Amino acid sequence: MYKIGLSSGSNITEELFFAYQKSGIEAMEISVSLDKYDTLDYAEISRLAEKYGVKLWSFHLPFWKYDISSASMADETVAYHSELIRKASAIGIDKFVIHPSGEPISDDERKDRMSRSKGNLAKLADFAKTCGAVIAVEDLPRTCLGKNSDEMLELISAHPDLRVCFDTNHMLTEDPCDFIRALGGKIITTHISDYDFINERHWLPGEGKLDWQAVLGAFKEINYSGVWLYEVGFGCPKTIYRERRLTCEDFVNNANEIFENKPISVFSKPKENLGMWE
Repeated sequence: MYKIGLSSGSNITEELFFAYQKSGIEAMEISVSLDKYDTLDYAEISRLAEKYGVKLWSFHLPFWKYDISSASMADETVAYHSELIRKASAIGIDKFVIHPSGEPISDDERKDRMSRSKGNLAKLADFAKTCGAVIAVEDLPRTCLGKNSDEMLELISAHPDLRVCFDTNHMLTEDPCDFIRALGGKIITTHISDYDFINERHWLPGEGKLDWQAVLGAFKEINYSGVWLYEVGFGCPKTIYRERRLTCEDFVNNANEIFENKPISVFSKPKENLGMWE
């Protein structure tokens, strides 16, 4: 139904590319820890992708330290992101996922942060276009900008080329299916994971509360044609008990169970009485 993709995590090795190929994962999003962006070996990543037949689908621009909505760091962020776009687009990556803000954002400053984010998204969209690429704005939870479809529509109104990365586990105030329908064809890529509706969890689908047949149906309604790309780590997060680490095969099996409307295999149990920040 959809090609299956997976976020890379920080250790982009030949073994990882081989595991993708062996399991049937066809696409990779480059997403590494903040300290590793400056040491990425783009030529080697490109060589390995070609060797193992893995599509370099997207590139997650760094966050936490970098915030295009912040008065104190917006200029630095735009400059740094532009340099990363230049380097990664040179090896054929044409979708760049960006967080429209950091947090916390108070109600009093929200209007200014939204305006600044929109202005800088437009700048980056213009730059990405010169590289044959597009910016995909990611929806975010809690007090971040882009916490619902109305805010996402406002953000991407800043430039006609802006598109959306839909993170399924970031919707805390809106039904994810309603979000999909509202953004429609602007959604060009995904971050697939499950959660408990309390906070983002980045669990494997089936471990949380999302109705995956409803989500899949909403994607069909808008004729989504991108990759079903997981943003879930191999290791067990502190919010859940798992019998073992995840493998690339687990992601492929999970996707096929969803696509074929089969019961989802679950070998984990969320911790009880989880709060927002546990």
